[in-house]
Amino acid sequence: METYQLEQAARRRIAIRLLPFVFLLYVISYVDRVNVSFANLRMSADLGFSDRIFGLGAGIFFVGYILFEIPGAIIVERWSARKWIARIMISWGIVTVVTGFVHTAHQFYAVRFVLGVAEASFFPGMIVYLTHWFRLSDRAKAIASLMAAVPAASVLGSLLAGWLLSIRWFGMAGWRWLFVVEGIPPVILGIVTLFYLTDRPVQARWLSEAERNWISQELEAETTVKKKIRSYTVWQALSSRRVLMLIVPWFLAQIGAQAVIFWIPTFIKRLSGLPASRVALLAALPGLLGIFGMLLNGWHSDRTGER
Repeated sequence: METYQLEQAARRRIAIRLLPFVFLLYVISYVDRVNVSFANLRMSADLGFSDRIFGLGAGIFFVGYILFEIPGAIIVERWSARKWIARIMISWGIVTVVTGFVHTAHQFYAVRFVLGVAEASFFPGMIVYLTHWFRLSDRAKAIASLMAAVPAASVLGSLLAGWLLSIRWFGMAGWRWLFVVEGIPPVILGIVTLFYLTDRPVQARWLSEAERNWISQELEAETTVKKKIRSYTVWQALSSRRVLMLIVPWFLAQIGAQAVIFWIPTFIKRLSGLPASRVALLAALPGLLGIFGMLLNGWHSDRTGER
């Protein structure tokens, strides 16, 4: 009974300490990644950008993102998740603010590429970080709590955009303020991350000694089992049949998903003729359903063992 109580207390304390914070970080991340879709309701007209220029700029983000995704995830595992995640947030926040001052297509391309480099490995780094704290039996719920930030960011980003696009402060257009205002929180939270997050349970002074020992032993036992199965290099993982089978559907799904993310505000505006503030509100609706779907699926996966 004492072991069960210790287990429940440790799991609850870890979840309360970490999951709301990583959820918040990923919300901020996703808002800053896709805010360009809302800015485009005014930006392209102001700067004389064609749809082709905007689409290329939106997509260039992923060139830098792809190049540094895997190296960053390895750094999180072998060095420090806390320090690397903080570095990512501070750098992407600065680049987001700079985006608010672009005037030409080439400047737009450059900041989007640098933003992809700055943010690369944030998501896989967060997944790796959660494996340092949550057992396999709890991991789907933990990852679902993180992933629920995507639809939540859609809602928050839409509401913020609806307000910011309607302002004009100090002679600067609202779409520029959209980048400036949304670029400040990740810089602040990046600094907070250095002090708030803990890399591994053995360093967690906010857990009791018994709780630290319990979760460390549980995770070490799972790691020992995994090592007996097989250890992969990066190239072996990339050539794995299972990995390739996951890459293909994910690649195809993301083609559609990213098209929706970056173009849906523009589509809604052109089809409806509504003002930008109303368009932003309509774009928030799918995210409300997505939050509940994400959490429900994660809970179901851990409860049934279906992955």
